[in-house]
Amino acid sequence: MLNRLDDYPIHQTPEPVAHVATTDRNAYDRSWFNGFSIDGEWYFGIAMGLYPHRGVLDCAFSVVRKGELQHCFYASRRAPTERTEMQVGPFRIELPEPMRRTRVVLEDNDSGLSCDLTFSTRTAAIEESRQTLWSGAKRTMDATRFDLFGRWSGTIRTPEGEIQVREDTCLGVKDRSWGARKLGEPETGGAPPAGKVGAFFVWAPLFWDDHVSQAIIYDDVEGRPLIREALTAPLYPAEPGGPVEDGRLNRLATARHRIAYHPGTRLARGAEIDLVGHDDTVRTIQFEPILKFQMKGIGYGHPEWGHGFWKGELATGHESFDPAALDMLQVPNFHTQQVVRVTDGSRQGIGVLEQVVLGPYAPAGFAAMADGAA
Repeated sequence: MLNRLDDYPIHQTPEPVAHVATTDRNAYDRSWFNGFSIDGEWYFGIAMGLYPHRGVLDCAFSVVRKGELQHCFYASRRAPTERTEMQVGPFRIELPEPMRRTRVVLEDNDSGLSCDLTFSTRTAAIEESRQTLWSGAKRTMDATRFDLFGRWSGTIRTPEGEIQVREDTCLGVKDRSWGARKLGEPETGGAPPAGKVGAFFVWAPLFWDDHVSQAIIYDDVEGRPLIREALTAPLYPAEPGGPVEDGRLNRLATARHRIAYHPGTRLARGAEIDLVGHDDTVRTIQFEPILKFQMKGIGYGHPEWGHGFWKGELATGHESFDPAALDMLQVPNFHTQQVVRVTDGSRQGIGVLEQVVLGPYAPAGFAAMADGAA
């Protein structure tokens, strides 16, 4: 099966580009973005994922303003043969300049939610370390991810009115990842897992005056580190020129975390993360959450619009909910990003704290989930 990309010298195997090297049913290729105002008054999230062995291309756009509803648009279609065809119904992603600028458009639709937004990067591309997780002898995740930190411009229209998005007041991160990870309908058959099953994940991309920092943390159910990564990179005043990667990325030794939770929930009310250098120097960053975004609004853990579900040849949907009224002990509500103000004692910054804790997690005293609740 051929597509237009086969005319470029990009092949990694003897197969055409449309033939994925792995036969894992959970193979995926995803674009993800966030954007937030520097005053913490609003946040939006964007996701588009291709699942070649499931034959699905899906997407979502969601926005929340402080004290208001979170509005969500979802869409899904049969995956196209052409990998450059990044459109699902009224939603599309364009790449005017790969690794530099991205345009995201959601045309008018019955959700009342639409946008025309352009992302402009202010960092070189940052490749995170390969992320591989196991359940016994089975790989449950094997992925590569890169990040771009930048700014947004454009317009968002919601049922409550327009948001003017300006480069001087809206920051954000573009995240591209691919590989295989758990998604779609649960797999059935075979013996149940022999031990405790759970997941702990923290992702903290932060903007400072002249640089960005990033912490990536996966723990097992006992709190033992599975993946720990910390890094810093320059933040440029304009789109960087030259190579995609500029060689000024600083990979640190590790990251450590301390999270305080709202009572009776798995939601952070505050946090500290240590960025630890190879010379054992420690930069401690304190986090103050100021706005919450539910990741189910862009499909993560959504019971109906979760990633990779077959919804038919073309399907769209939408919903709105009050983030303050949710039962935070229901599993679909565990996964959040929060806009955060941060300080390391001498500098101030802003960014997001993403977290999800599924199943038991001994350091926080969390027990296993049952009947959809913690």
